[in-house]
Amino acid sequence: MLYTDYTDDQLLPLIREGDAAAFEVLYRRHWQSLYAVAKNILRSSELAKDIVQEVFASFWQRRSDLEIVYPKAYLQQAVRYQVLNAIRADKVDAGFYQRLADTSREIVEENPLIFKELQHVLADLVGSLPEDCRLAFHLSREEELTYNQIADYLNISVKTVEKKMSRSLRFLRSRLDRSAISIIVVLSFFR
Repeated sequence: MLYTDYTDDQLLPLIREGDAAAFEVLYRRHWQSLYAVAKNILRSSELAKDIVQEVFASFWQRRSDLEIVYPKAYLQQAVRYQVLNAIRADKVDAGFYQRLADTSREIVEENPLIFKELQHVLADLVGSLPEDCRLAFHLSREEELTYNQIADYLNISVKTVEKKMSRSLRFLRSRLDRSAISIIVVLSFFR
């Protein structure tokens, strides 16, 4: 039976019952747009194909258990989720982070609200630093004091200041990378 004239909503009950022809229509209808979304973010044709295939395979395997109303929206969200997982798992090529940084600058310049959100995330992260690290970080980044000046001000050694700053920056970088990447990747879907 040909289902090409069926809407996604009409295909869904057939797919739940195991109708492979209905699934193939849904697959052919949405594969290209889902692939384009993944490839646009990842810039890797192979990884994008793998992600879209994975999403469709999971959809088919779990077809009778899925409680979805809008198949297209579900598939788009699943691809976005898998893209974020690929980024977190470091499966993306080395140039991805440079492209992400370039895209981030463009998005932030275009929308000051995003910049404010990133500032808010950073402020929360700085606030979660241990008190001694937070103070050293504040004096270095906000007050623009040198490590020697911070050591004099806090009556500690320069080496101790270096350790506190190193610990602070490592903590912030690890947390901010995840937060910023998530914010930028999600927002890049809506450009």
